[in-house]
Amino acid sequence: MKLALFFASRFRNAKQANKYISFISLSSSVGVGLGCFVLIVLLSIMNGFERELTQRILTFIPHGELFAFDDKGIENWQGQQQQLEKDPRIQSVSPYTKITGMVQFKGKLKAAEITGIEIAQQPENWLTQVTDATWQRFQQNPYSVLLGKGIMAKLDIQVGDRIQFLVPTRTADLSFKAPQTVSLEVAGSITIGGELDNLVGLMHLSSASAEMGIASGAQGLRFMLHDPFSANAVMREIGYSFPQAIYMSDWTRTQGHLYEDIQLVRVVVYIALTLVIAVACFNIVSTLVMAVREKRSAIAILKTMGASDRLIKQIFIAQGLLNGLMGIFLGTIAGLLVAPNLSLIVGFIENLLGVKVLSGDVYFINFLPSELHLADVVMTVVVATLLCVLATLYPASKAAKVAPAAALNG
Repeated sequence: MKLALFFASRFRNAKQANKYISFISLSSSVGVGLGCFVLIVLLSIMNGFERELTQRILTFIPHGELFAFDDKGIENWQGQQQQLEKDPRIQSVSPYTKITGMVQFKGKLKAAEITGIEIAQQPENWLTQVTDATWQRFQQNPYSVLLGKGIMAKLDIQVGDRIQFLVPTRTADLSFKAPQTVSLEVAGSITIGGELDNLVGLMHLSSASAEMGIASGAQGLRFMLHDPFSANAVMREIGYSFPQAIYMSDWTRTQGHLYEDIQLVRVVVYIALTLVIAVACFNIVSTLVMAVREKRSAIAILKTMGASDRLIKQIFIAQGLLNGLMGIFLGTIAGLLVAPNLSLIVGFIENLLGVKVLSGDVYFINFLPSELHLADVVMTVVVATLLCVLATLYPASKAAKVAPAAALNG
């Protein structure tokens, strides 16, 4: 193999009469390197979106929910809570009561879903976007509310304002009835990202349950799991064994489309850029085919000196790999340098040009996230190297078939 690398290096570094071969060789290296660089960066962006989904939305949105079938709420929810928290898969369990209605302020209306929570039972990392002062104001008044930033902006609500929350009233004969009105003082805003800021709100559990007539004190139980991606299976298992008629839900039903979109884009990006690397490898085929034609006499001399067909194949496989590996190395190094700092780079460009890549009003984040995974880098390098090897097989086979007599006579 050392002999093959020696001849491959000599063939590659030798001055070629046809400069077009040198250009094709360089373009193949650039194409492979660019494909590796872009693939590593884009996979890091997808990892970043997945991280932000887990740390931002899935910190506020419960991973799973059980809520009572009837209006009485969860029976003996305190005992059920203590029992369920013994499950090693569950991080925390907390009671809640959810109210869907209309926020009314100065003649303006906005649909909202306000959740009543037990303040003392929230995890430490919950609602990192709420300031300590806002949380203290919320704790002090049992009839206070935290509204999504989008709701407050649309209705022009300020901290300390009093809003009316209109709750539809159900009747047995399905007749229309005036909505129930709940007066709440706005203690502050919460920021989650995307459309959730235009929909959600928080109030005290005791007040929400009292207004909804929940006799047990809690309409349902919210679950935070150690592994959010196991929510569907875990909630089904818990729900089927629950001693009361309940509905069960998990985050994949309400926010799962975000995760599915991320995975879909990841697959599409990987396929597209792998094909880009494959196209760049076609240049390696072209380079080696022309190199074989140019080096026919040298191949013939090597064969007359006793070189085997296997050695000739190894020489041209090594020559093609030298082109490909140089591109892979440079592209990977560039990806390793750019991917971890992509958020800073994009932020600098945004400030410089005065544009915004992601709008916080549409997406659940307002910056471009990035998280580099070693597995993505290794997979990219392995796939690119494999494609480069495959690209060298046909030209190397043609080189091994060169007849010494015909080549020297020609």
